[in-house]
Amino acid sequence: MSPHNAVKHGADVLSFVALDRGREKHTGGAPTASHVHPRWPFTSARVKRQSRAGQLRGFREHFYRQVIATQTDQPLRVLAYSLVPSPRARPDEDWGTLQAEADQLGYAIAARLHDVAVPVTTTYLPASSASQGVYTPPWDRPGWREAERQLRAGLADGVLVLDRHNISSDDDEYHAVIKHLGEHCRAFLHLVIPEEPVAPT
Repeated sequence: MSPHNAVKHGADVLSFVALDRGREKHTGGAPTASHVHPRWPFTSARVKRQSRAGQLRGFREHFYRQVIATQTDQPLRVLAYSLVPSPRARPDEDWGTLQAEADQLGYAIAARLHDVAVPVTTTYLPASSASQGVYTPPWDRPGWREAERQLRAGLADGVLVLDRHNISSDDDEYHAVIKHLGEHCRAFLHLVIPEEPVAPT
Protein backbone atom coordinates (compact mmCIF):
# COMPACT_ATOMS: atom_id res chain seq x y z
CA MET A 1 0.00 0.00 0.00
CA SER A 2 1.42 3.38 -0.93
CA PRO A 3 1.48 6.23 1.62
CA HIS A 4 -1.00 8.12 -0.55
CA ASN A 5 -3.56 5.33 -0.27
CA ALA A 6 -2.99 4.98 3.46
CA VAL A 7 -3.85 8.62 4.14
CA LYS A 8 -7.28 8.14 2.53
CA HIS A 9 -8.15 5.45 5.08
CA GLY A 10 -7.74 7.66 8.16
CA ALA A 11 -5.90 7.36 11.44
CA ASP A 12 -7.61 4.20 12.71
CA VAL A 13 -6.63 2.18 9.65
CA LEU A 14 -3.06 3.49 9.79
CA SER A 15 -2.71 2.45 13.43
CA PHE A 16 -3.91 -1.08 12.62
CA VAL A 17 -1.46 -1.27 9.70
CA ALA A 18 1.42 -0.04 11.86
CA LEU A 19 0.57 -2.53 14.59
CA ASP A 20 0.47 -5.46 12.17
CA ARG A 21 3.72 -4.44 10.46
CA GLY A 22 5.40 -4.36 13.87
CA ARG A 23 4.14 -7.88 14.57
CA GLU A 24 5.38 -9.09 11.18
CA LYS A 25 8.93 -8.15 12.17
CA HIS A 26 8.72 -10.13 15.39
CA THR A 27 6.67 -13.12 14.27
CA GLY A 28 7.57 -13.35 10.62
CA GLY A 29 3.92 -13.86 9.71
CA ALA A 30 1.48 -11.85 7.64
CA PRO A 31 -0.97 -9.59 9.44
CA THR A 32 -4.34 -11.13 10.26
CA ALA A 33 -7.56 -9.79 11.73
CA SER A 34 -6.86 -11.65 14.97
CA HIS A 35 -3.87 -9.37 15.63
CA VAL A 36 -6.18 -6.37 16.02
CA HIS A 37 -6.77 -5.47 19.65
CA PRO A 38 -10.45 -6.29 20.40
CA ARG A 39 -11.02 -3.26 22.68
CA TRP A 40 -10.40 -0.60 20.00
CA PRO A 41 -13.76 -0.93 18.21
CA PHE A 42 -15.57 -1.06 21.58
CA THR A 43 -13.80 2.11 22.74
CA SER A 44 -14.71 3.85 19.50
CA ALA A 45 -18.38 2.83 19.84
CA ARG A 46 -18.43 3.99 23.48
CA VAL A 47 -17.01 7.38 22.49
CA LYS A 48 -19.67 7.71 19.79
CA ARG A 49 -22.46 6.90 22.29
CA GLN A 50 -21.08 9.45 24.75
CA SER A 51 -20.83 12.03 21.98
CA ARG A 52 -24.44 11.39 20.87
CA ALA A 53 -25.66 11.61 24.48
CA GLY A 54 -23.86 14.95 24.82
CA GLN A 55 -25.43 16.24 21.60
CA LEU A 56 -28.91 15.25 22.75
CA ARG A 57 -28.38 16.92 26.10
CA GLY A 58 -27.15 20.11 24.43
CA PHE A 59 -30.12 20.08 22.05
CA ARG A 60 -32.54 19.66 24.97
CA GLU A 61 -30.87 22.45 26.97
CA HIS A 62 -31.05 24.77 23.94
CA PHE A 63 -34.85 24.76 24.13
CA TYR A 64 -34.75 25.21 27.90
CA ARG A 65 -32.71 28.40 27.41
CA GLN A 66 -35.22 29.62 24.81
CA VAL A 67 -38.10 29.20 27.26
CA ILE A 68 -36.13 30.89 30.06
CA ALA A 69 -35.35 33.86 27.79
CA THR A 70 -39.06 34.59 27.30
CA GLN A 71 -40.13 33.89 30.89
CA THR A 72 -41.23 36.52 33.39
CA ASP A 73 -40.65 36.28 37.13
CA GLN A 74 -43.29 33.56 37.46
CA PRO A 75 -42.05 30.03 38.27
CA LEU A 76 -41.83 27.66 35.32
CA ARG A 77 -44.87 25.40 35.10
CA VAL A 78 -44.12 21.78 34.24
CA LEU A 79 -46.10 18.64 33.55
CA ALA A 80 -44.81 15.69 35.57
CA TYR A 81 -44.76 12.69 33.19
CA SER A 82 -44.09 9.06 34.05
CA LEU A 83 -43.99 5.80 32.12
CA VAL A 84 -45.00 2.87 34.31
CA PRO A 85 -43.99 -0.73 33.49
CA SER A 86 -47.45 -2.35 33.63
CA PRO A 87 -51.16 -1.48 33.92
CA ARG A 88 -51.08 -2.53 37.60
CA ALA A 89 -48.09 -0.29 38.43
CA ARG A 90 -48.66 3.13 39.94
CA PRO A 91 -46.36 6.09 39.32
CA ASP A 92 -46.35 7.16 42.98
CA GLU A 93 -42.61 6.68 43.45
CA ASP A 94 -41.91 8.68 40.30
CA TRP A 95 -44.25 11.44 41.51
CA GLY A 96 -42.24 11.77 44.71
CA THR A 97 -38.95 12.07 42.80
CA LEU A 98 -40.42 14.50 40.26
CA GLN A 99 -41.97 16.63 43.01
CA ALA A 100 -38.64 16.81 44.86
CA GLU A 101 -36.88 17.88 41.64
CA ALA A 102 -39.54 20.52 40.96
CA ASP A 103 -39.24 21.86 44.52
CA GLN A 104 -35.46 22.05 44.26
CA LEU A 105 -35.58 23.98 40.97
CA GLY A 106 -38.56 26.16 41.81
CA TYR A 107 -40.86 24.61 39.18
CA ALA A 108 -44.62 24.51 39.71
CA ILE A 109 -46.19 21.18 38.71
CA ALA A 110 -49.29 21.97 36.64
CA ALA A 111 -50.43 18.35 36.12
CA ARG A 112 -49.32 14.75 36.52
CA LEU A 113 -49.64 12.43 33.53
CA HIS A 114 -48.52 8.88 32.89
CA ASP A 115 -48.61 6.08 30.33
CA VAL A 116 -48.04 2.34 30.53
CA ALA A 117 -44.84 1.00 28.96
CA VAL A 118 -44.41 -2.35 27.27
CA PRO A 119 -41.78 -4.81 28.56
CA VAL A 120 -38.32 -4.08 27.15
CA THR A 121 -37.93 -7.73 26.08
CA THR A 122 -40.87 -7.41 23.66
CA THR A 123 -40.26 -3.86 22.49
CA TYR A 124 -37.72 -4.34 19.71
CA LEU A 125 -38.25 -7.70 18.05
CA PRO A 126 -38.96 -6.79 14.42
CA ALA A 127 -38.79 -10.42 13.24
CA SER A 128 -41.47 -11.56 15.67
CA SER A 129 -45.06 -11.30 14.50
CA ALA A 130 -46.17 -11.33 18.14
CA SER A 131 -44.35 -8.09 18.87
CA GLN A 132 -45.50 -6.13 15.83
CA GLY A 133 -47.29 -2.99 16.90
CA VAL A 134 -46.52 -3.56 20.59
CA TYR A 135 -44.14 -0.62 21.02
CA THR A 136 -45.91 2.74 21.11
CA PRO A 137 -43.97 5.89 20.20
CA PRO A 138 -44.46 8.74 22.67
CA TRP A 139 -46.73 10.76 20.36
CA ASP A 140 -49.16 7.81 20.16
CA ARG A 141 -49.51 7.43 23.95
CA PRO A 142 -52.63 8.99 25.52
CA GLY A 143 -50.76 10.59 28.43
CA TRP A 144 -48.09 12.07 26.19
CA ARG A 145 -50.72 13.39 23.73
CA GLU A 146 -52.44 15.11 26.65
CA ALA A 147 -49.10 16.61 27.71
CA GLU A 148 -48.62 18.05 24.21
CA ARG A 149 -52.19 19.40 24.20
CA GLN A 150 -51.62 21.22 27.49
CA LEU A 151 -48.29 22.60 26.30
CA ARG A 152 -49.82 23.93 23.07
CA ALA A 153 -52.65 25.49 25.10
CA GLY A 154 -50.09 27.37 27.20
CA LEU A 155 -50.97 25.54 30.41
CA ALA A 156 -47.33 24.60 31.06
CA ASP A 157 -43.82 25.55 29.93
CA GLY A 158 -42.22 22.12 29.90
CA VAL A 159 -42.28 18.46 30.82
CA LEU A 160 -40.46 16.97 33.79
CA VAL A 161 -39.51 13.28 33.57
CA LEU A 162 -37.24 10.92 35.47
CA ASP A 163 -34.99 10.04 32.52
CA ARG A 164 -34.97 9.98 28.74
CA HIS A 165 -36.21 6.38 28.62
CA ASN A 166 -39.58 7.62 29.84
CA ILE A 167 -39.75 9.29 26.43
CA SER A 168 -37.77 6.95 24.15
CA SER A 169 -34.58 4.88 24.22
CA ASP A 170 -34.15 5.44 20.48
CA ASP A 171 -31.85 8.43 19.83
CA ASP A 172 -33.62 9.60 16.67
CA GLU A 173 -37.08 9.30 18.18
CA TYR A 174 -35.95 11.07 21.36
CA HIS A 175 -34.38 13.85 19.27
CA ALA A 176 -37.64 14.24 17.33
CA VAL A 177 -39.63 14.60 20.57
CA ILE A 178 -37.28 17.32 21.90
CA LYS A 179 -37.48 19.15 18.57
CA HIS A 180 -41.28 18.93 18.45
CA LEU A 181 -41.63 20.21 22.01
CA GLY A 182 -39.26 23.10 21.37
CA GLU A 183 -40.44 24.17 17.93
CA HIS A 184 -44.17 23.42 17.99
CA CYS A 185 -45.07 23.64 21.67
CA ARG A 186 -42.50 26.28 22.70
CA ALA A 187 -41.68 24.02 25.62
CA PHE A 188 -38.69 22.28 27.15
CA LEU A 189 -37.96 18.83 28.52
CA HIS A 190 -36.26 18.49 31.90
CA LEU A 191 -34.70 15.20 33.02
CA VAL A 192 -33.98 14.34 36.65
CA ILE A 193 -31.26 11.97 35.37
CA PRO A 194 -29.41 13.53 32.39
CA GLU A 195 -28.80 11.63 29.17
CA GLU A 196 -26.42 8.70 29.38
CA PRO A 197 -25.09 6.55 26.54
CA VAL A 198 -27.29 3.56 25.79
CA ALA A 199 -25.55 0.34 26.80
CA PRO A 200 -24.50 -1.91 23.88
CA THR A 201 -26.89 -4.79 23.19
